[in-house]
Amino acid sequence: MSRGVFVTGTDTGVGKTLAACALVQALRARGLRVAPMKPVAAGAVPRGDGWANEDTLALVEAAGPDAPAPEEVTPVLLREPMAPHVAAAREGREIRLEPLLDAHRRLAVRRDFTVVEGVGGFLVPLAPSFDARDLAVALGLPVVLVVGLRLGCLNHALLTAESVRACGLRLAGWIANAIDPAMAVADENVAALAQRLHAPLIGRLPWSPGANPADLAGLLDTSPLLG
Repeated sequence: MSRGVFVTGTDTGVGKTLAACALVQALRARGLRVAPMKPVAAGAVPRGDGWANEDTLALVEAAGPDAPAPEEVTPVLLREPMAPHVAAAREGREIRLEPLLDAHRRLAVRRDFTVVEGVGGFLVPLAPSFDARDLAVALGLPVVLVVGLRLGCLNHALLTAESVRACGLRLAGWIANAIDPAMAVADENVAALAQRLHAPLIGRLPWSPGANPADLAGLLDTSPLLG
């Protein structure tokens, strides 16, 4: 049976995709066949004769030569970069849970491990009837929390961890990602989270605009995800 994780973040723009790509690279370095997935993506750019999401393309690249096709990685691609349920409504579409689960099953059966990146934060609505948390619960995967190190991250991280555990999921670990190079007392914030999150710190990513995820993979300890 394929193993995997669901990668969520403390907010939008905290580096989930960078962290997910680095995770994919780190797991591949252990000899695992890894399938990335971003089930829902809002925001597309022209690509060839179609459209693609830049985060999706980054995940495909991280997965290497046997990566799934972009449309397998992201079965629901929305054109406009906004809240997914709003973007879907503007296109006359409704995101449904079961097709997303089917798409994940098709990927998981062919790989050793799946890295599923959520969209936005843990409670972002995906449709009138469900949100990103419901998707995570339905997938049943342990959660990796990406904490964007900036003012307010303590509250955001602790609230997200509380929500993860309240719905019965396991917080398998967290990644501290430096997104504000001017943040004061970043080390003290990381120490406070290490005391309170009650989950392994998988790694700490430095402020590195345009970084190659392969260069960051060595900063991550994936062993807590494989136990």
